[in-house]
Order: sequence, then C-alpha cells, then structure tokens
Amino acid sequence: MVHSINIEGIKLYGYHGCLEEEAKIGGHYIVDVYLTTDFSQSLLTDNLNNTIDYCSIYEICKSEMAIRNKLIECVCDRIFQKIKQQFKQIKTLHVKLTKLTPPMNGNVEKVSVEIKDES
Repeated sequence: MVHSINIEGIKLYGYHGCLEEEAKIGGHYIVDVYLTTDFSQSLLTDNLNNTIDYCSIYEICKSEMAIRNKLIECVCDRIFQKIKQQFKQIKTLHVKLTKLTPPMNGNVEKVSVEIKDES
C-alpha cells in the first residue's frame, strides 16, 4: 500500500537570485513537498513517531531557504537532499520551489523548479 503526504504552500522569504537587488531586498517563495511512504503503523498507533512529521519538513525548508543561492535550482536540491537524508522511510519525493514575481523584463507571475525521485 502506498500512502501520500503533501505539504503544500509553505510560504517563505528568501534572498535568492543573480541580481544584487535580490540579495538585498529578497522575495517571496512557495515550497511544495509531495512524498510517499508507509504510514500504516501510525494508523494503528496514532503515534507521530510512526509517520513523517510535517513540522520537521517545514523546518528543513525554512533552514535551507535561509542559505542564499543565485539559482533556485540549488535551493530546491538542498531541500530535496536534506529531506531524503533525514527521512529514510520516504519511498518517493517531489519538491517544487516557486519564486513569486521574479525580476524579469516582462509581466511574469512566478517561476518554479521541481525535483522528483520516483524510483
């Protein structure tokens, strides 16, 4: 049996981007995390230790977003790798990082990158 946990709409502020203004001013970001695992034990025990703690996922996203990068691809990968490292019971993982109102020569609402491990 496959169980899914989705943590969507994690709103964070970060200082990522290639422009110096982005390093000083920062911007708004949204992180979405989708994972599959087996939480059947938690269904029997009603115990948080038998599943993935959503708060821990949030804290990983928050701490990795606090480390500046020029590319959001790098930030997304750090979040992905840290989650995989901390939660060995994850079967598949999908992390999406969205940058709202990116500084571009045009009216662009958002850009996003995704990393998926579906093995």
